[in-house]
Amino acid sequence: MQRLSPPRPPALMPARGNDHDVLSTALRWREHGHAVVLATVLSTYGGSPRPPGAMAAIRDDGWVVGSVSGGCVEDDLVREVVQGRWAQAGPAPVLRVFGVGADEQARYRLPCNNTLRVALEAQWDPAVVRQAVAAIEAQCTVRREVRWQDGLSALLDADPDQGFEEDAQGYRVPLGPHYRALVVGAAELGRYLAPLLMTLDFAVCVCDPRAEYAEGWDLDGAPLSREQPDDWLRRLRPDARTAVIAVSHDPKVDDLALLEALPSPAFYVGAIGSPLTTAKRRERLRQLDLDEAAVARLRGPVGLDIGSRTPAEIAVSIAAALVQARRPARPSA
Repeated sequence: MQRLSPPRPPALMPARGNDHDVLSTALRWREHGHAVVLATVLSTYGGSPRPPGAMAAIRDDGWVVGSVSGGCVEDDLVREVVQGRWAQAGPAPVLRVFGVGADEQARYRLPCNNTLRVALEAQWDPAVVRQAVAAIEAQCTVRREVRWQDGLSALLDADPDQGFEEDAQGYRVPLGPHYRALVVGAAELGRYLAPLLMTLDFAVCVCDPRAEYAEGWDLDGAPLSREQPDDWLRRLRPDARTAVIAVSHDPKVDDLALLEALPSPAFYVGAIGSPLTTAKRRERLRQLDLDEAAVARLRGPVGLDIGSRTPAEIAVSIAAALVQARRPARPSA
């Protein structure tokens, strides 16, 4: 009997993070003749929904992509752009500070003592932004540097450990993925999980040696390998900014990946399966001479317990677990 390939979700558009969306949209708007202001968060004092380096692009007719405050100050910035306040601005970035004093904090709906500093660029260099978009699409981590004095910008090499920086000369915005997600399994769950992780700024690579799944893989930006998972992981060498997620649901495939991933520095190693399946898997790993400390690192069942049942829901639970795992521990209330 011929084995039929499983049904697949509809083809998905390439998934990218916020920085790609903002910069690529700004380029497209500018190519269509619009004036576009780039806004970048420089610093916040007190709680803020957007961290330093967060960006938005504001079009001359009021369209916006991205966010610098979660909605608190965007209305004012849009009004200024539409009214042409920045149309005659020079090439140097303009600094705007919101939330100075109780009246402004109330006006912008900012929590008490919160202040937001934003840099506005009316004459940004499209060539540099185009290079940045290409780098992000190639899953490279770079930094866009902007000088205060004259607005001159350039693209710098960067590693994932380099965050946003500002000094007297200018500011440097990290772009592209800061983490890797190595997904084992290209079946339906992998097809939902990979693009979701890409929107969260993970560089995603997928491995599945099974022809019935690998041959149908078509997600742009998430390359697929048909190597055996253990060989694949030895080649990619997971580090402290890497998550390894085994979702093939085939012990012959998943266990090979886990044997390499669990002793590695990867910050998260998880596998799909019920509690009973996970218990049996841990016992198999012990019998394969994996030490108890490594076996204890296995997150299983993978993901947060949100009552997920469908592949899409399980993908959401896994993505949420990775976001939680890569954040520093938060103080309890």
